[in-house]
Amino acid sequence: MLATVFAKPNARENLIEEIAVNKFKVSVTVAPEKGLANRKIIELLSEYLDTPKSQIILKSGARSRIKLFEINL
Repeated sequence: MLATVFAKPNARENLIEEIAVNKFKVSVTVAPEKGLANRKIIELLSEYLDTPKSQIILKSGARSRIKLFEINL
């Protein structure tokens, strides 16, 4: 499945909100430096979807707030 993520780095808390089918708003407390925010988003999606982190791949948007992930359920 492909999932669109609207990322919000430097947030007060880590939070996932499903705003539509396969569309998520993800807030993370880490800064968007050296891929730290992307790794945290993958970790949160993994917990939320109960899927191994290795099955979540960032397809586009590595340096953007709008990201596209491929998730193998």
